[in-house]
Amino acid sequence: MRHGKKFNHLSRKTAHRKAMLSNMACSLIEHKSINTTIAKAKALRVYIEPILTRSKEDSTHARRLVFRYLQSKESVTELYREVAPKIADRPGGYTRIIRTGYRLGDNAEMCMIELVDFNEIYTNEKAKKNTRRSRRGGSGSGASATETENTEVATESPVEDAPAKADDLTKIEGIGPKIAETLTAAGVVTYSDLAGTDAEKIADIIKDVRGKHVTDTWPKQAKMAADGQWDELKKWQDELDGGKPTEG
Repeated sequence: MRHGKKFNHLSRKTAHRKAMLSNMACSLIEHKSINTTIAKAKALRVYIEPILTRSKEDSTHARRLVFRYLQSKESVTELYREVAPKIADRPGGYTRIIRTGYRLGDNAEMCMIELVDFNEIYTNEKAKKNTRRSRRGGSGSGASATETENTEVATESPVEDAPAKADDLTKIEGIGPKIAETLTAAGVVTYSDLAGTDAEKIADIIKDVRGKHVTDTWPKQAKMAADGQWDELKKWQDELDGGKPTEG
């Protein structure tokens, strides 16, 4: 009988179950969706959603708490660099379980568990079609006059330069979604902007963001990103601790 059975042990002991859920959480963060059984997916959802909520706070303490559960530096980096910016405005419910049928052999109920914000089919809104309506009628001279006026208006209005495309500042070690939003509001939107701003000014811009932030390496990281030196930047970031050079 199922009386009072609220927790599914998944036929595993505590250490085995925690290790399995940790590995599944890392796979979900890396691949954004995985296929598993309904029972494991429900257990994984309970395990990973608090971790995703914790990732909204980008600080050394928060990263260490996340690493405690994931035990993978690559997964922690992927979580803060790719996943956290997308779920920043979502108050909860980061995962979706989609049933896919039954497995051959043991007839276990299967499903796909995915991160909601990375499903392009459900999240992307269809672009609105711009329809152009024109009335045709009247004499040919009237139509010619209208075309002439439109040509003159098009000639007189100069084409404005498009604004610079914003870069993903969260790829800089130590910068999270909240700090990136604060820098963007202050006019620092590209890697070049960040590289041209000294560390003291950056610290003054983000002084209202909660947490202790070391900004000394941010301009140099941004300079490497602006120059396209991603391999060298990744190698250097592996040696940093939240944007701070490790001692020794």
